[in-house]
Amino acid sequence: MPMLSVQELTQYFGTVPALVDVTFDLEPGEVLGVVGQRGAGKSTLFNLLGGVYPPTRGAIVIDGQPVTLKSVGHAQRLGIAAVHQAPQLADNLDVLTNIFLGQELCGPRKMGIFPRDTAMLHSAREWMAYFDCPLNMLQERGVNLSAEQRQVVALARALCRTRRLLLLDNALEALTFARQQKLLARVTELAEQDVAVILSSDNLKHIFAVTHRILVLYQGRQITTRRTAETTPHEIVELIVGSNRQERVTPMIWAFENYYAARQQAAALQHEQETLRQNLQEQDSLNRELIERLHNQVEALDRLNLALQEASRRLLTEREAERKSLARELHDQVIQDLLSYNYQLEELESENHDQGQSRQLTQIRAGLRHLVGDLRQVCSDLRPPTIDHHGLSAAIRSLVSQWTEQSGIPVKLEIDPALGRLPEAIELSVFRIIQEGLNNVSKHASATQVKLILRRAPNASLTVDLSDDGLGMAAPLDLATLAEQKHFGLVGISERVSLLRGTLDVTASPDGGLALHVEIPSPYPS
Repeated sequence: MPMLSVQELTQYFGTVPALVDVTFDLEPGEVLGVVGQRGAGKSTLFNLLGGVYPPTRGAIVIDGQPVTLKSVGHAQRLGIAAVHQAPQLADNLDVLTNIFLGQELCGPRKMGIFPRDTAMLHSAREWMAYFDCPLNMLQERGVNLSAEQRQVVALARALCRTRRLLLLDNALEALTFARQQKLLARVTELAEQDVAVILSSDNLKHIFAVTHRILVLYQGRQITTRRTAETTPHEIVELIVGSNRQERVTPMIWAFENYYAARQQAAALQHEQETLRQNLQEQDSLNRELIERLHNQVEALDRLNLALQEASRRLLTEREAERKSLARELHDQVIQDLLSYNYQLEELESENHDQGQSRQLTQIRAGLRHLVGDLRQVCSDLRPPTIDHHGLSAAIRSLVSQWTEQSGIPVKLEIDPALGRLPEAIELSVFRIIQEGLNNVSKHASATQVKLILRRAPNASLTVDLSDDGLGMAAPLDLATLAEQKHFGLVGISERVSLLRGTLDVTASPDGGLALHVEIPSPYPS
């Protein structure tokens, strides 16, 4: 008999299906990995199994008995513990209290049953030591903890009691590489003790390291369940993205590998920093205090920079999605309606024998055709259709052709034949950089000729060179001054290049104008 059986588990939020007909069994000591893109329903599944809210329909069966999980506390009493990606703590209470809140270790005394404070303190200290956290953190209030420290507290809370089922909803992401390895080792130990574990992670190396089976979700539905030993990361990525097309699967694998390689390198640097800090303990207290302050300031600046970059990246992504949606709506509704009216007017014109009315109908039809042309140009500006169907190279050629026709300025265009297809976000960003650069030339440069070179460098980086023979800039480039003057062209280019982790150089062109050189580190999957 399975320890846990999930039967057609379904959750609707209003009329929106978040999870539909998920079914699987889980044996004692089995580790099940859950994978899928954002919005696939992973967190919903963990919330249902953890008692956060009841399912719309379906059944959760434990040891052959159907159960209705009424709350998180009810799930804990049945031996189910959950650790979520963003754990909820009582911010006004200290760490020790948070670990045992609602599940205190109690024992009998003469006057009744009371908490066993010494036992709880000993257990909490063991978990702090296991995750390499200072013992004085137990007295720190929840509001003062970092994201990683909050995750450690949540893990200690779940692991301090014997459980039958442990739910880890992307709980590894906030941890350093060393603590991730400790948690994965603990998952293996729990499985050997017949504790079942359900684990979700965007890092397929984590999934393949400890799981016995992998459950794949796609848009809220269960695609398949595969035995880990009988599948590969490439096959799982195909199932996650819902496609076996190489141009979709390879960038996803490349992104996974590079992201977690960077995390591992960051963890190694943190370890070196900790070693350095320990070596400096023999020096006077003032030096140590200065180093600690510098470390905290660097960390704070890194967090702020990452948050700003992520917010800007999300804003640009949402803006492109809105442009795409608006362009599709204009093309599929407004333009088609106008064309339909034009056909109706054409029929009226053919049936009408009044020459005056016929001339008026002809003028109206000509106006409609002109309006349709303008709207199609608007659609192209919002979202160039060429980039979706034929890639960046074709989209740049089309853009240059239209820009030359409108501005009357010839462009000498060179595109590397080996450029190939890139991830959609990178192609769109490079297209917008070139589009903004050409707009700057037409507005401000008074140029008579433009040169545009797009190539793949020997180190696999992508370079864009845009130069003109116009007026140039009298003073060195100052983005802050340009922003104050509401000259946002170069500012926007600089922001996009920064989000792509590239470099931007603005120099005088050999022809007397301005030269932009953009280099984006290898956007190609390795």
